[in-house]
Amino acid sequence: MTGPDGDRPDPGRRQLAYAVLLCLAGAGLALFATTRTWVVELVDRPAPLPAIRQARTGAALLPWVSALAVVGLAGAGAVLATRGLSRRLVGVLLLLVGVLLVVGGGSGLVSPPAGAVSHQWPAFCLLGGVLVAVGGVWTVRSGNRWPVMGARYERRERPDAPVAGTGRPAGDRPGTTQAWDALDRGEDPTVG
Repeated sequence: MTGPDGDRPDPGRRQLAYAVLLCLAGAGLALFATTRTWVVELVDRPAPLPAIRQARTGAALLPWVSALAVVGLAGAGAVLATRGLSRRLVGVLLLLVGVLLVVGGGSGLVSPPAGAVSHQWPAFCLLGGVLVAVGGVWTVRSGNRWPVMGARYERRERPDAPVAGTGRPAGDRPGTTQAWDALDRGEDPTVG
């Protein structure tokens, strides 16, 4: 990637990409981890029947964790689509989502229900939360210096530049109502 002058990389664009990738990777990892089996419980039955193995995923144990992971994925897209104060608020939301994902993964590690426990998936959920939180902190701290989506395509008019084909300065441009009135009279509003 090169900056506007063509020879140096744009650090803001690179930081934006890294922050978005951190949030996407963390939220995706947490969402995937909640779909895996965290606990296998054995349910006893009357004497001649064997016990039933009941596998429970992270989403079954803590349904709010998978919902937060989806919010983290949406927040990563919102970082790209916002600017200024809105981007910082999205960063704060991502930080909060990351902390709550860490809490969800940590609770799966620390206080599991009775049964055979898989510690790897709650740990991956916890790691995903850390990644989302780091992306959120980075967005809060540096997000206002990053480029915005579509900024290079926004039209920047100089007030003293002539309107194309008229020779008049842009400040003398007729309003929308005057242009429609001129069309109603049979005149061309673009000819000055």
